[in-house]
Amino acid sequence: GPVGTFDPAVQFNFSWDRTSSPLNTQVVAGVPAVTTYSTAYSGTYAQLFPIGTSYSLSLTGLRGSSSQLGLLFNPDVVTRLSLGFNQPLLSGFGRLPNERFLMVARNDQRYSQEAFRFQVITTVVQVENAYWDLAAFQLNVQVAEQSLAASQQLLGENKKQAEVGTMAHLDVVSAESEVAGRERDLVVARTNLQMQETTMKKILSKKPDPPLDAARIEITTQMPEPRDADIPQLENALTNALANRPDLREPQINIQNQDISVSYTRNNLLPGLGTFGLYAGSGLQGNTSTLISGASDSLGQTFAANYPEYAGGLTLSLPLRNRSAQADSLRSQLEKNQLQVGLQNTSNQI
Repeated sequence: GPVGTFDPAVQFNFSWDRTSSPLNTQVVAGVPAVTTYSTAYSGTYAQLFPIGTSYSLSLTGLRGSSSQLGLLFNPDVVTRLSLGFNQPLLSGFGRLPNERFLMVARNDQRYSQEAFRFQVITTVVQVENAYWDLAAFQLNVQVAEQSLAASQQLLGENKKQAEVGTMAHLDVVSAESEVAGRERDLVVARTNLQMQETTMKKILSKKPDPPLDAARIEITTQMPEPRDADIPQLENALTNALANRPDLREPQINIQNQDISVSYTRNNLLPGLGTFGLYAGSGLQGNTSTLISGASDSLGQTFAANYPEYAGGLTLSLPLRNRSAQADSLRSQLEKNQLQVGLQNTSNQI
C-alpha cells in the first residue's frame, strides 16, 4: 500500500539479539545446543507524491554468528537493498484524494479574505452613511435657523402693522405661533445633529476620550447635488453586484469546497485497483576457514546485483455494496444542494 507522505520520511532501526536453543538432534547443527548472536540494522526512505504514487528505498543488514557446525560463513553478513513503488489506478488516484485538505485550506484562505473584504466594505459604507447623515443634519440646522429668522422677521412686520392698525391682532398671534414652531424645529434639528455627531465619534474611536466627546465635528465636504449620472443602470448594478459582492463570493467558495467533498466521496465508490513493482538485490559474505570478509563485500554483492529480485503485479479490491461510501457520497451531494439553495436565496435578496 501507499507509504510515506508529501514530506519524505526516514526511519532507522537497530537491534541486537542472543538466542540459545536446545536441539533434539545433532545431524543438522552438529551440536546438542545452538547459541546465536544477531546484530541487525535497517534504514528506510519513503515518500508519497500528490498523484498517489508512493515509493520506498530500504537498506537492511544482519550480522550473525552461531555455535552450530557446518556453516558456510560464521560469522555471516547478509545485506539487502530494495526499491518499491505503488500506484493506485482507480480509488485513490490523482491529486484530489491526496490534496483534498490542501485544496479546502486554499479555499478557506480565500473565504477569510472575502470575509475581511466584506467587513471593510461594511465599515466604509457605515462611515460614509454617517458622514452624509451628519452633513444633512447640519443643513437641517441651517434651514431651521433661516426659517426661524424669516418667521421672526414676519412677526416683527406684523406687530408694526398691528400697531398702526393695518393688520388684525389675530395675524400677530398666528405669526407668534409660527415663530414658536420654528424654534421647536431648530431645537429638534440641533438635537439630531448632536446625536449624529455622537454616532460619528463612536465609529471613529472605540475608546472613551473626553476631548473627543467635547469636540465638534465640522463637515469639510458638503452634500453634493444629485445627478442622473450617479444612479447606475439597473442591469449594470445587478451585474456588478453579482460579480463583486463578498457576501456572494463566500457561499460560492463554500460550494467549491463541497464540490471537492463530492468528488472525493465519488472516488471512494470506485474499486481499489493498483499496480506495484519491486527491485531488490542481496549479498552474503562472512568468515570462512580460509577467507575473512564482512559488510563491505556483502554490500558490494548487493549493489552489483549479483543476486537480484524483480517483482510486479496488480491488486484489486471490490467492496460489496459499499453502503458507507454510498451514504457519504449522497450526504455530500445533499449538502451541496443546500448550499446552492442558500446561494440562490442570497442572489434573490441582492
